[in-house]
Amino acid sequence: MSARRFDPRTGLVVAVLAVSTSAILIRWSDAPPVVAAFYRVLFTTALVAPVALGRHADRLSALSGRDLLAAALTGVALSVHFAAWFESLSWTSVAASVTLVQSHPLFVAVGAWLVLDERVDGRTAVGVVVAVAGMAVMSLGDLLGGGVGAAPLYGNALAAVGGLMTAGYLLAGRSLRQRLPLFPYVAVVYGVAAACLLGFAVASGAPVRGYPAHEWLLFLAMAVGPGVFGHTVLNWALEHVESSLVSVSLLGEPLGSALLALVILSEVPSAATLLGGTVVLVGVAATARARSSGD
Repeated sequence: MSARRFDPRTGLVVAVLAVSTSAILIRWSDAPPVVAAFYRVLFTTALVAPVALGRHADRLSALSGRDLLAAALTGVALSVHFAAWFESLSWTSVAASVTLVQSHPLFVAVGAWLVLDERVDGRTAVGVVVAVAGMAVMSLGDLLGGGVGAAPLYGNALAAVGGLMTAGYLLAGRSLRQRLPLFPYVAVVYGVAAACLLGFAVASGAPVRGYPAHEWLLFLAMAVGPGVFGHTVLNWALEHVESSLVSVSLLGEPLGSALLALVILSEVPSAATLLGGTVVLVGVAATARARSSGD
């Protein structure tokens, strides 16, 4: 895929639209969330692996022990992200879940400061504080009984864990992505994540076989839409546009998902979710832009 043949900014629009459908597809599925997550990642791996093996077999065979360790850590973090986020959608609103799972720039900023000893400037700190304040507003609304879902506070916590794991996925994969082309990178990381999710499903006792045809179609739709046209295109776009643009573009996912949930699922977010979610997204955008300008 070449930037000359395909405008990266158009790619971002396609990717955001694709990932915005993820929460709706998950809600439509009656499979246990961890099983849906497993098949989404497994089918995505199956779609990208032929390209990785056909064009970059030499790069894959030359992976060092260090690269394999980085891939393993990245894949584990990605698997926990999916397991936590898919489960969160069983307990809280689409709007709250998708907003909180997109809080990963906050965790990246804090993680880079704690783990990589990167400096946190004033604008980044303000962005983090604003976003955390938004999370507090959302949580307070849930504590007062205004949330949407069976257990919104629990679901919100799972979504935040999903955001934290996205940050771990980004930090762990940073060096590996610099040494590997797109398709070998995603094939290895998705493959590790799929193996971990299969382990989670088996350990939980969730059945991994015997689903009706419409469930398999939903699993495939999750892989093709949010998987290939969503996250894989976003990884490609990172080679051609500023990381801040990608991070801020991803903030369109909560809006798109919330609108789809309103239209398709008739799910109206609570006032606390709308207010707190807006504050969270403002803080996340500020954090992402501040970190990019400091790179």
